[in-house]
Amino acid sequence: MNLSIVEAPADSTPSPADPLDHLADTLFHEMGSPGVYGRTALYEEVVERIGSVISRNREPNTEVMRFPPVMNRAQLERSGYLKSFPNLLGCVCGLHGTASEIDAVLNRFDAGGDWTASLSAADLVLSPAACYPVYPIAASRGPVPAGGWSFDVAADCFRREPSRHLDRLQSFRMREFVCIGSPDHVSSFRERWMIRAQEIARDLGLTFKVDYANDPFFGRVGQMMAVSQKQQSLKFELLVPLRSEQRPTACMSFNYHRDHFGTAWGIVDAASQPAHTACVAFGMDRLAVAMFHTHGKDVAQWPIAVRDLLGFAQTRRGGPSGLEEL
Repeated sequence: MNLSIVEAPADSTPSPADPLDHLADTLFHEMGSPGVYGRTALYEEVVERIGSVISRNREPNTEVMRFPPVMNRAQLERSGYLKSFPNLLGCVCGLHGTASEIDAVLNRFDAGGDWTASLSAADLVLSPAACYPVYPIAASRGPVPAGGWSFDVAADCFRREPSRHLDRLQSFRMREFVCIGSPDHVSSFRERWMIRAQEIARDLGLTFKVDYANDPFFGRVGQMMAVSQKQQSLKFELLVPLRSEQRPTACMSFNYHRDHFGTAWGIVDAASQPAHTACVAFGMDRLAVAMFHTHGKDVAQWPIAVRDLLGFAQTRRGGPSGLEEL
């Protein structure tokens, strides 16, 4: 659900060239803000094909849901995100009021003033993870059946952590498989996916390791929560060494939430006990960047087994990308 981040330097000294910078022109178009990019056809093609590989591994009886990039603010508050990661949250704001009041704001802007001071929060926030909207939907369905529920969810997500590193975007795509049920059921789900996800990464030709991790909880209390999360082995990440072995990039995560969301949303089993939840999250943009960093810009030169897996085997060579026009 939350993939690890590395804090950016606090000062304004220009940072040295990053090992991923050489990919920028091939994969992205600048849009004026760090971590927010337009995406090239080649890059999107790879993201979509990785998504297809993940879909082929979807377990039976998994319900597919796709969510917009925004969600209800009260629902996110109820899920506890604001207490854990307030520094990462993006809130949707707008100009509210009468026509004359809004005209006054525009006149102030025309005169060189600050129009943003008149913004007020809407009932929406930018989704920080793909899974948050699924819990209130599940709660509305009544008790969880003995076999539990499984969901395949995806969304465009946002976290306010500006960075010029191509593997740390503010606006990014997340794909998740979510399981809701008994402790044994969801623990088994996570264990299966920790194995299966490594097989996917291996088939994609990525070098990786899986290790204990913690979410970037906010503040002093958050530091204690992070320690507890590691001690209880609630979170693991699949780490790809994009810039170094010492500073790998988390491209997938495997999270056991215990009864946090079950309690928050009143999701219960037939005996009225809070349900447990777990999820496996795929950082789609990080995985795509990892593929280009590992195999190169020319997809036609990628390993045959990887091209076969992604369905590129029959694509003719041509153009700077090594592919015919997409």
